[in-house]
Amino acid sequence: MKRKILIILGTRPEAIKFAPLIKTLRHEEQSFDVAVCNTGQHLEMTNQVLEYFSIVPDYSLNVMRQGQTLTSLSQMLLGALDKVIDDFGPDLIFVQGDTTTTFIGALAGFYKQVKIAHLEAGLRSNDRFSPFPEEVNRTLTGHIADFHFAVTKRNELALHNENINNGIYVVGNTGIDTLHLCLDKVRSEEELYTKRYSFIEPDKRMILMTGHRRESFGQPFVDIFNAIGHIEDTFKDTQFIYPVHLNPNVRAKAFEMLEGKERIHLLEPVDYPDMLWLMSKSYFIVTDSGGIQEEAPSLGKPLIVTRDVTERVEGVDCGTALLAGTERNKLEELMTSLLTNNELYNKMSVAENPYGDGSTSQRIASILKENLF
Repeated sequence: MKRKILIILGTRPEAIKFAPLIKTLRHEEQSFDVAVCNTGQHLEMTNQVLEYFSIVPDYSLNVMRQGQTLTSLSQMLLGALDKVIDDFGPDLIFVQGDTTTTFIGALAGFYKQVKIAHLEAGLRSNDRFSPFPEEVNRTLTGHIADFHFAVTKRNELALHNENINNGIYVVGNTGIDTLHLCLDKVRSEEELYTKRYSFIEPDKRMILMTGHRRESFGQPFVDIFNAIGHIEDTFKDTQFIYPVHLNPNVRAKAFEMLEGKERIHLLEPVDYPDMLWLMSKSYFIVTDSGGIQEEAPSLGKPLIVTRDVTERVEGVDCGTALLAGTERNKLEELMTSLLTNNELYNKMSVAENPYGDGSTSQRIASILKENLF
């Protein structure tokens, strides 16, 4: 008898990391009946990813409202997911990471006494307010879940430290599966991307920037943008590409401080293959994104992480990433080092990716076939 699996996602990172798993589980059609629910937490950016992978959600909730709070979003999600679970009747609910969709999806399933699988389990910063609200979301999800699919042994240890000892599997990260799935196609369409981003000057080093974390709203983003402006002024052979997140707390300050600078290009959010191409063409990357911290080492791109703490310590430990925080002088110092110190740059660009080898989805499918029947 097939087991019914409901995959709940709502943001672009969730869609990116679920895409290869959805395809793998659906390929095992004798074993699994898979339904996808898109909560619409980040509707436009999530749809870009799903369309690229030809994934059509079975349920679309579109719960976001202008000026919505975490409380009102959680209330809407819980009520809407309750109905989805009743309609599909899953044997297992899959959630990923640490978003509000993740935690409320797990909670809604628990209330229905459905087994929960947590993809990318065991990430911890050990600071409940950084990242906020993600650290608490993933911690609470970990205490609800029945299956914990951890990326690294460090993540497994974090779960043991919270007395979570059963159902843990160290499998790597499906985000690396996605990267391998897309990279050949992106490279085969080089001419398309070169034309699309013709404003990128080939004789200048391109620094890719992303930023969206809630804890950086306000002064931290002011400091980050000041540091970027300083580097652009100082190093005339550099250019910045910055796809600006849709959150108004990010966009308003980014455009106020950086718009009009000669070699800083502010873009609308780009879809996943475009981001992959931009990453591959960058000299290094400045980011607060967890997904990019995992993906960039596979492309040989050094990272400067604009966070005070990171749950992806493996990248810092193995030398693929520098943890910068958001203080202006520190950011300027680290960017300058990567632009001037060839020994440091070369060491970071050849470090091995600690997060996966591209086979995680198949490992998970095998584990589920052994444990759900």
